[in-house]
Amino acid sequence: MNQACKKTSIGGQALIEGIRMRGPRKTAIVVRKPNGETVLREDAVGTASHGRFAKLPLVRGAVGFWDSMKYGMSALTYSASFIEEDTEPKGKLELWLERKFGAAKLDKFFMGLATALGVALPIVLFMLLPTLVAGFFGKTQINIIRNLIEGAIRILIFIGFLYFTSKQKDVRRTYMYHGAEHKTIACYEAGLPLTVENARKQSRRHPRCGTSFLFVVIIVSILFTSLFTWSSPIMRVVIRLALLPLIVGVSYEINRWCGRSDSVLSRVLRAPGLMMQSFTTYEPEDGMLEVAIEALSAVIPENETEDRW
Repeated sequence: MNQACKKTSIGGQALIEGIRMRGPRKTAIVVRKPNGETVLREDAVGTASHGRFAKLPLVRGAVGFWDSMKYGMSALTYSASFIEEDTEPKGKLELWLERKFGAAKLDKFFMGLATALGVALPIVLFMLLPTLVAGFFGKTQINIIRNLIEGAIRILIFIGFLYFTSKQKDVRRTYMYHGAEHKTIACYEAGLPLTVENARKQSRRHPRCGTSFLFVVIIVSILFTSLFTWSSPIMRVVIRLALLPLIVGVSYEINRWCGRSDSVLSRVLRAPGLMMQSFTTYEPEDGMLEVAIEALSAVIPENETEDRW
């Protein structure tokens, strides 16, 4: 195998002052505490944890999407706990709830709530809201016009969300960690030693990024839902929810192919997603690259072919 051409299945996620990396066999979360120290947490849950059925085309995309929502929100909650412990004293309500239910049960409840909200927010914001808004404009009986209006609204909401969140100071730091994640994975794929100097030279944009994936999901959802002629907003919402696993599955396969291929068509298809990463990635600090390197190093499998994309 030519290591310089390696394309890994290892994926990452930017956290609050940290990074989560997920390999075939395990997941690693590295967070930098306010005092400058880093904390490493490893979990034996990797991309190969679900068995053969979850690896089937179309199915693997839906499974991966659910995992990214579930474990991603859990990781965000974990990384935020270090900041809250050092900067925010517990309020009376939180202290009362801890006495009433216990700290462990309370933490589990809020983690579950955060996971549910993390799964619901993208669905509401990028799928259901455009459907409802389009209902005010799509009075025409021509189905394709109504769907084009809805698709345009969905894309505008997506771009607006990325733009305005990138302007928030705290979110911008998370997007810097996002850039560190991309640079470190690119360094690994290039077959270079995982050092800050080598990672710094890599591009902060990556073709297999979640931002690119979400953009593909939006486009595929526009194409799929244009096949249905229901004028009722409620039925349109139900149809979109029912189609979501298939839409995510197809989008994953497209994104997977674009990430593996270097053809002209693949470069054209992934160009919009790479452009969107201008909003969600920024040049990282050296300390952020150190966090990304520590997290990635923890999940690289012993078998070099196991994480091949």
